[in-house]
Amino acid sequence: MSPPQQASPPPRSAARDAVLRDTPVATVDLDAVERNVARMQAYCDEHGLALRPHVKTHKLPELAHLQMRAGAVGITCQKLGEAEVMAAAGLTDILLSFPLVGDAKVERLVALAREVTMSVVGDSETVARGLSAGLARAGLEVAFLVECDTGFGRTGVQAPGDAADLAELVAGLPGLRFEGLMTYPTLTATGPWLRAAIDEISARGLEVRTVSGGGTPGFFSSHRAPELTEVRAGTYVYGDRSCIANGTVALEDCALRVHATVVSRPTVGRAILDAGSKTLSNDPAEGDPDGRGLIVEYPDARIHALSEEHGWVDLSACERRPEVGEVVTVVPNHACGCANLHDEVVVLRGGQVVGVWPVAARGRIR
Repeated sequence: MSPPQQASPPPRSAARDAVLRDTPVATVDLDAVERNVARMQAYCDEHGLALRPHVKTHKLPELAHLQMRAGAVGITCQKLGEAEVMAAAGLTDILLSFPLVGDAKVERLVALAREVTMSVVGDSETVARGLSAGLARAGLEVAFLVECDTGFGRTGVQAPGDAADLAELVAGLPGLRFEGLMTYPTLTATGPWLRAAIDEISARGLEVRTVSGGGTPGFFSSHRAPELTEVRAGTYVYGDRSCIANGTVALEDCALRVHATVVSRPTVGRAILDAGSKTLSNDPAEGDPDGRGLIVEYPDARIHALSEEHGWVDLSACERRPEVGEVVTVVPNHACGCANLHDEVVVLRGGQVVGVWPVAARGRIR
C-alpha cells in the first residue's frame, strides 16, 4: 500500500496570496480540525466508547490518519470507492456503513478484504447471502453488523425480533461473522430498541460484541444509550452552519470555509458571489432551511439563493456592505456536500497556507 499523501511545500508569500484569492477556493484550518478531533476523542475516552469516525465528510487520507493518531479504533466509509482510497493510503480497519448489493460490489469488497480488515452492514437476507457467497468463494470472512432502524425511518430492520432473525441467519453463513448491531442516528428511542434486540439475540445464544451508533448532532448524548460500544460521526471534524445551530461545533471551530469574491453589486441591497451550488451545495442548514451559507465578515448578510455559479446575497440588514472585488469567507450549510464538490483544499495553520491537498475520495459514490 502506498504511504499517506503529504502536504505540498508551503507556497511562497505571493503564491500563497494567489491561492486564496483565486476564488472560489475551499480552505481547511488544521488548528480547528485538531480541536474538533481532540474534543470528540476526549468525550469517547471519558465514556468508554470506541470512536470510528466517518470519512465521508473530509474524504482526505491525511485527516483519517490524524483521527487514528488521536485514538480512533478505525474509520467508517459510506461507499466502496471511499474505502478503496483509504485502504490504498494505509488505513487498515474500515467499516462500510452502506449495504452492498450486486456481484460487482461483492467483488470489490473481496479485493479490499484481502488487504485490510473490513466490516459490513446489512438489513436483509438478500444482502447477507450475496456477501456470503462471494466471500466464501474467496476463502475470506468479514464481520457483519445488522443495521437497525431505531426511529430515523431510512434503512434498517424494523423491529428487535427482525434484528435477531437476521443475526441468527448471518451466524450460520460462511464468509460472515456476526459482530453486532449498527444504527443511525442515535435518538431518544435508540437505547431501549437496541436493548430489546440485544436481549433477543443473546437468548438465541449469540454474542453482540459491537453496538455502533452514529451522527454528529446527537454525539455528546451517546453515553445516555449504554448499549452503545462504538460511535461514528463525520461532520464534527469540519463543522458547518448546522453544527453551529445544534451546538456541536462553534463558529470559531468551523474548519472548512469557502473563500468567494463579490463579482457584482447590481443594486444597493444585492451582491453576487462567484460561489453557487457547484461550490457550496444546495443543502439547507438546521434551523434555517432557506439560507445557503454564513458570510463570516458580514453575518447580517444573507445568502438566500444559489444558481450554479452565482451566490445571491441580500445586504439589506447590513450597516457595512462589501464592494466588488472583495473576498469574503463562507461557512457552508453542510460540510460533507461542500467538500465533495472540490478537487482540492488549501490547508491553513495559524492562518498561513501550509499545503494544498487533493480531496482524494471526492466523487467516489460507487
